[in-house]
Amino acid sequence: MVTSMESSTLVPVKGRGVGRIVVDWLTTTDHKKIGHLYLITSFGFFLFGGLLALMLRAELARPGIQLLSNEQYNQTFTLHGTIML
Repeated sequence: MVTSMESSTLVPVKGRGVGRIVVDWLTTTDHKKIGHLYLITSFGFFLFGGLLALMLRAELARPGIQLLSNEQYNQTFTLHGTIML
């Protein structure tokens, strides 16, 4: 009896769509794939936190420039702190 091992590459194989590859990556128990997912997620949060920091810096760059309301500034500051923590 011959059993075939399903490949876990990102190259589309006939009969496997992109959706199946995404489900495979999100439901994996392979430690290498989980490590890649951690790296991708942390880099994404790093970029989003950096974007929030740029918004805060732009708000404080010159007096009188109102890019964010007071409530939006407070929310951005809190969200930036939470993400970067």
